[in-house]
Amino acid sequence: MGKWSVLSIIFSCMASSAFAADAPCKEDLIFLRGDWGNAQFAVDVADTPDQRSRGLMFVDDMPTMTGMLFVYEREQTVSFWMKNTLIPLDMVFADGAGVVQRVHENAIPGDLTGIPGGANIQFVLEINGGMADRLGIGVGSEMRHPAIPDEVAVWSCAS
Repeated sequence: MGKWSVLSIIFSCMASSAFAADAPCKEDLIFLRGDWGNAQFAVDVADTPDQRSRGLMFVDDMPTMTGMLFVYEREQTVSFWMKNTLIPLDMVFADGAGVVQRVHENAIPGDLTGIPGGANIQFVLEINGGMADRLGIGVGSEMRHPAIPDEVAVWSCAS
């Protein structure tokens, strides 16, 4: 990774850390926090079966600090694969309260092997491969997004 890419990630993290706690919830942004700090990603939301089925297939480049948030109607067992996916991805699996339960790093483009997210998953954030490790996103991190109902969210949009 080039010097400018690293600096871009550091600046994005610093900027998002400063604003994540105070920023209003918006459909096209997701915030994450943990003992590692805060981050925000610009996201496209996939909340219908067709959108979730297509996901990030055929995307050949994704800007830093962007991704896709998969939203399910309820907690359930989920599994993903990388069919027709051209870039490596990290998958961040969270329960209905927005608590990260599992992170799968650097999923291999085009791989048809199932990637289990586990049971009781309602939200899956896909970001560029390696980003979760670089930022420190792991089990126990918390998500904030309008799709996570305030009455159950550990980090609600109402707070």
